[in-house]
Amino acid sequence: MSAPINPHAWLDTTNATGSLAGVRVLDLSRVVAGPLCAQMLADHGADVIKVESRLGDETRHLGPPFLEPGQAAYFSALNRGKRSLELDLSKSDDRAVIEALLLHADVLIENFVPGTMQKWGLGFEDSLSKKFPQLIYCGISGFGAEGPLGGLPGYDAVLQAMCGLMSINGDAHTGPMRTGMPIVDIVTGYNAFSGITMALLARARIGHGQRVDATLFDTALSLLIPHAVNWMASGQTPGLWGNAHPNIPTYNRFDVGDGQMFLGILNDAQFVKFCKKIGRDDLALDARFQTNTSRIENRDVLQAQLDQALKPFTRAELCKSLMEIGIPAGPVHNVAEALQQPHTAARDMLITRPDYQGLGLPIKLSATPGQVGRKPPKLGESNLEILNRDK
Repeated sequence: MSAPINPHAWLDTTNATGSLAGVRVLDLSRVVAGPLCAQMLADHGADVIKVESRLGDETRHLGPPFLEPGQAAYFSALNRGKRSLELDLSKSDDRAVIEALLLHADVLIENFVPGTMQKWGLGFEDSLSKKFPQLIYCGISGFGAEGPLGGLPGYDAVLQAMCGLMSINGDAHTGPMRTGMPIVDIVTGYNAFSGITMALLARARIGHGQRVDATLFDTALSLLIPHAVNWMASGQTPGLWGNAHPNIPTYNRFDVGDGQMFLGILNDAQFVKFCKKIGRDDLALDARFQTNTSRIENRDVLQAQLDQALKPFTRAELCKSLMEIGIPAGPVHNVAEALQQPHTAARDMLITRPDYQGLGLPIKLSATPGQVGRKPPKLGESNLEILNRDK
């Protein structure tokens, strides 16, 4: 690519709001974890340039539904607030564009198979850290570069399987099951976001950037709470619990008259109040159910008693009355019901603009609030702006 870099390629962020206003991010990542991390940075004020190949990020094509030709709704969930720059990093001229942009960048995010950036002369330790000492380099991968699985590709569901998450999700009828959203990808994106913000804070103190290493493998293992420590302490391998909790028999899904609810009773006092509320004080007085330990020992009997006791109730009415007395309980909503409940709007968690619809910001700051920026970009729509606006 022969076009020069626009000296104003990075936007003027002096008037930007958000805690990350003025931070400049080059997002070379694709699919979920990296793009989500970069979107969160953009939501909080960073100027993010997304670099894509001519084929575009894979999520552009993961439809239906499509918002427009070549742009699946999936892509819009992970790429708002960014500009798109189309480059071919296998070409030296286009890699030169990356290096020119890095002169004034704070953060680079990539999730290529380990070794790819080094092959292109863009490795952190051997190249970029020397040329751009201010740079925070976030590499996201399946397994990292070292170890028996180092350098191998990884996807969310594969890591759910390998790291034991599937073995504790599901029940005897379903067998091991994948969680219904790419939870490992999503939390890896959050871990990368946290690592980058910590590295930005550290840079102000130590005077230079550093590598942030986020892997799906580490993230998946870190999600095994409390199952990992239960195994360490007991030597018993956790199994399929379905919706039940291995340590808390009253932390489970229950059927009610018009559907299902989830009950979150953690202590004896809550259990006593709950039994009174549903008109079954006798359960709280029963020696089999007076402590969490005894309730675990008699889990099946208690389950049968509660299933019968809850049949006369409706989920919305019962959950509301339980929450009012300090007992966590919630209706089992489908996605549409979850997004349409009044509290979703009250928490600004549903964005409905003429040009964009999506989820709101889960991190809310009082003095430097984030905000949803521009709609997700079309592939390469900012090439002219970034590369040769002044020509």
